[in-house]
Amino acid sequence: MDITTKNTEAPPPSPQPTEAESKRAARGATRPGDRIFLGLSRGSGILLLVVMAAIAVFLTYRATLAISKDHGNFLTTLEWNTGVNPPTFGIAVLAYGTVISSIIAMVIAVPIAVSIALFLTHYAPRRLSGPISYVIDLLAAVPSIVYGLWGALILVPNLNGLFGWLNDYFGWTGFFSWDEGAPRSMLTVGILLAIMILPIITNVSREVFRQAPLMHQEAALALGATRWEVIRMSVLPFGRSGVISASMLGLGRALGETMAVATVLSPDFLIHLSLLNPGGGTFAQNIASKFGEANEFGRDALIASGLVLFVITLLVNGAARLIIARRKEYSGANA
Repeated sequence: MDITTKNTEAPPPSPQPTEAESKRAARGATRPGDRIFLGLSRGSGILLLVVMAAIAVFLTYRATLAISKDHGNFLTTLEWNTGVNPPTFGIAVLAYGTVISSIIAMVIAVPIAVSIALFLTHYAPRRLSGPISYVIDLLAAVPSIVYGLWGALILVPNLNGLFGWLNDYFGWTGFFSWDEGAPRSMLTVGILLAIMILPIITNVSREVFRQAPLMHQEAALALGATRWEVIRMSVLPFGRSGVISASMLGLGRALGETMAVATVLSPDFLIHLSLLNPGGGTFAQNIASKFGEANEFGRDALIASGLVLFVITLLVNGAARLIIARRKEYSGANA
């Protein structure tokens, strides 16, 4: 009887990569195309940092020239007189108006945008969600000057009823008291900005909600959850970081909006407690309205206010990144 013997010899060891191959693998670029793409990507990132640094240096230099000759307090002065001698100007009104109008816009736009995104992704039938999504995409592409003209010709004349109702029921707070002047106030600006940023937040939130894991939703339904419970337990936790990112994109547009605000606002350099009475101003609106008639020193003063807006925008984006980083592990994206 033949006895078949098995080969018990160990397989030959696989060849070890050379030192050069190990270095190339560690760099992540082993082909010419990979190396070219890596270089282009790295160069683009460095170029972006250089451009940002150049903008910061330019703004800081020109702002220093203006602030050094300012005879008022740049942070607290409630006037803007750069054409007199000595010049006196400050950003208190502009900072207040920019922050207040942006907060109003976010309070109005974010809940509505998230609700629309959830409706389009989880409630609306396909034949309805498609046309609505298309219209929202078109609204995101409308120029700001068109929104401004619409606000001046349509929105402002039709806000008297809303302002009167707010004055009747909430005027005692001081924030909604109204002297029946033209409704060209910070609340008007906030409403217009909310309409402008609504498509941006809606589009990004909609795409994020569409990426929610289908298995999580089906598992929740299998356990007897309602549609809202599925959204609350699976979709919203997954899309929280995306909604925050979308909100920051909208806030960035609200902070820097120029022509639309200049069209519907009656600016002055007083801080009004009431959001309904005309007056106030924003950084972008003030720069747009005064840059053409300003002398060289006046332009430096406007650039100084632009530097403050630049810093505010960086702080807002940095805060958003921190919030997203803290909530990322709870978002469900890594499940």
